[in-house]
Amino acid sequence: MQPTTVRTKVADEVWIVTALLHRENPKREDFTIEEIMERAMQECEEKKLRPGIYVHVVQHCVANRAPNPGRYRMLTETAPGRRRLFRLGDSYHSQREGSKTVPNQEDLPDKYRPLLDWYRDWNSDTTEVRIKNDPLLALRGDGKELWADEPADEYVRRIREGWE
Repeated sequence: MQPTTVRTKVADEVWIVTALLHRENPKREDFTIEEIMERAMQECEEKKLRPGIYVHVVQHCVANRAPNPGRYRMLTETAPGRRRLFRLGDSYHSQREGSKTVPNQEDLPDKYRPLLDWYRDWNSDTTEVRIKNDPLLALRGDGKELWADEPADEYVRRIREGWE
């Protein structure tokens, strides 16, 4: 995975292989840590992974885990042992605020730079998809018919009658 002109950062390698998995498997929501590691090995030109790849997949790049010490927000833990790329709007540990979510274009080998455009498109529908797939957010607007024929304040006042 290491070209002669650009020395890719370990965190950026993790983002690359996870992005490749998402692009190659558009119907998959997430991937196991093992799948990410296997894909990293496929991309590795030296056929030996650099030290740190595993710990970046498990901890350093995972937005919703406490930083230790890496603060990246490149991945999200969707379930124990499962990861996907971080999307805008995902929750994350407060100490990771403002940290890197995608590689800088100039830090990527040329053959991986199109992944940045793919990611922008993939990440653009997050609000609508998140509302549709999140059981709590999907409740938005439910029950509005309860006070459709009266102002909300009057409805609340009416149902509170008799409270002490």
